[in-house]
Amino acid sequence: MATKLPSPPRVGMVSLGCPKNLVDSERILTQLRSDGYQMSADYAGADVVLVNTCGFLDSAKEESLEAIGEAIKENGRVIVTGCMGKEAEVIRARFPDVLAVTGAHQYEQVVEAVHAAAPANLSPYLDLVPDAGLKLTLRHYSYLKISEGCNHRCSFCIIPSLRGDLVSRRPDAILREAEKLVAAGTRELLVISQDTSAYGIDIRKEPRMWHGREVVPHMTDLARELGRIASWVRLHYVYPYPHVDQVIPLMAEGLVVPYLDIPFQHAAPSVLRTMKRPGNDAKVLQRIHEWRRICPDIAIRSTFVVGFPGETEADFQYLLDWLDEAQLDRVGAFRFEPVEGATANALPDHVPEAVKEERYARIMEKTAAISAAKLQAKVGRTLPVIIDEVGDEGATGRSQADAPEIDGQVFLRDAAHLTAGDIVSVVIEDADEHDLYGVPKP
Repeated sequence: MATKLPSPPRVGMVSLGCPKNLVDSERILTQLRSDGYQMSADYAGADVVLVNTCGFLDSAKEESLEAIGEAIKENGRVIVTGCMGKEAEVIRARFPDVLAVTGAHQYEQVVEAVHAAAPANLSPYLDLVPDAGLKLTLRHYSYLKISEGCNHRCSFCIIPSLRGDLVSRRPDAILREAEKLVAAGTRELLVISQDTSAYGIDIRKEPRMWHGREVVPHMTDLARELGRIASWVRLHYVYPYPHVDQVIPLMAEGLVVPYLDIPFQHAAPSVLRTMKRPGNDAKVLQRIHEWRRICPDIAIRSTFVVGFPGETEADFQYLLDWLDEAQLDRVGAFRFEPVEGATANALPDHVPEAVKEERYARIMEKTAAISAAKLQAKVGRTLPVIIDEVGDEGATGRSQADAPEIDGQVFLRDAAHLTAGDIVSVVIEDADEHDLYGVPKP
């Protein structure tokens, strides 16, 4: 019997305003075409119509409102985006039947709105882009971005000026993407953003329905739902806000990998204040001890900046002593470097390069020793390991304490029968400063 090809949904576009708006329209249409949609040249042939608005002048706003009204009249299924999206209340007051309103540059949101209004029927016979999208990682793990931007104003960072303030994705859109990735072979989801623990604070009053239940846009709720979808869920770039404590029981239950990536950056109070970083080092230590009480296998990785302007030898020694107490599992360190546009550049008392190098060497020696001791304590244990590569003589994988590319690895002997993406029990036989060595448990 011949295969009947699905008829793809069609999208119409009205693009108003300046050339920047035109480029935005092109980007949106390119993504939608990649997602399996066809374009419609008229209202009658469109399943949904996008109106990309201009809001620079009052006359431009009125033109945008007239275009929305025409699209509503001629088609009825309209999504509004662009500069006038900031005035959503004005648009909805005049046109309460619009399906969604998004702002300028909110490409993901407008594409998600189209997906919701007219779901695409992707077909391997028609579409060159797979349902899960194009991937640059190994098939069995995928990065899942849950928000853009950041509300912090750390003195060494220019991310907010590049990406703006926090903009969280809808939880149902994130979960839909997670399901697609898992269906395409993903075993491990790596949750990323500029500030994962801040997820949802901008849309906290906008819960969404997902498989018949309400999901609140909050890190804990999202992590719980993701844990029901993927074998492993790993959280990156988590600020140590108090509500992070709520995620630890999910790790103890096995819903989330017992791993937290927290960019502490420093521990000395004076340096943290100069960095404009949140956090109380003493309270954080108390919480780390409590996290380990609840979930003994939790692995904590972090990054630190040495040689920040004004950092004294006493500040640096404070950091080393703090690390002795915190016993973090994985640590990366960076020498401070001025970044164009960062306010830290104007701070007094820049640390000489030679001193930065000496402090960098000391912190790396300290953290390597801590890592070696913690890994040595795992010898003799049986740990779950996800396999990344398999060769003739063995395999390479990662424990739950290891994120790809940045942490250690587990090297397995007698493992040629395994396949990348397998999650297996491994008896740990040896360890060094960064890696484990073992054999699959029979």
